[in-house]
Amino acid sequence: MVKADSVHKSYGQLDVLKGIDLEIAAGEVVCLIGPSGSGKSTLLRCINHLEGINGGRMWVDGKVVGYDIKGTKLHEQKHNDVCRNRTDIGMVFQHFNLFPHMTVLENLVEAPRLVLRQKKSQVTARALRLLERVGLADKAGSYPRQLSGGQQQRVAIARALCMEPKLMLFDEPTSALDPELVGEVLKVMKDLAQSGMTMVVVTHEMNFARDVADRVVFMADGNIVEQGPAAQLITNPQNERTRSFLASVL
Repeated sequence: MVKADSVHKSYGQLDVLKGIDLEIAAGEVVCLIGPSGSGKSTLLRCINHLEGINGGRMWVDGKVVGYDIKGTKLHEQKHNDVCRNRTDIGMVFQHFNLFPHMTVLENLVEAPRLVLRQKKSQVTARALRLLERVGLADKAGSYPRQLSGGQQQRVAIARALCMEPKLMLFDEPTSALDPELVGEVLKVMKDLAQSGMTMVVVTHEMNFARDVADRVVFMADGNIVEQGPAAQLITNPQNERTRSFLASVL
């Protein structure tokens, strides 16, 4: 589902990704862990071309993301083409990014209607099913300001799912939440993983990574240092840099 081949990303003189090679199979759940500034979120944003890359190739579902290949060169697609090709990728951010002037239900149906041109009745029925799935069926008519942080994040997940994506990206989805609200969001993510959704999750929630991920990838200084089955890497890391990081967070 995802393939990164020697992906480089820099901001001026700052090299953030230094030649990332990574493959993620359809249906796999992969957690990216590592210290702040290691490139985890940047890699996630490169997968759906919220950030362009400076070298290498990035594929999602067999297609190069954000670029057309002409000969040996990449040519960045126009914004509208990028947006159209991104519809199979859902993303949930640290902050919820809900439209404050729209109800919960309106937040969910907006993109499928405008981008996918789907019928209102079809989208509304799907949106209501998704709200029930994330435990918020009774909040369809509420506005974001009337919800807790955990509820808003669950709405954000349902909104991404309403586009019927093949791939879900999560960028530290619980980092902005009060501790008592984290569990309700992780439960929704766990249920989604168990349904077979391909997921790439940047997280500091090590228990979630160990229990839910098929594979954990440890990043530091713009490189993949170590990766492996979740329980194995977290309980018995082989690299000293990985051991040091896990000792500080567990």
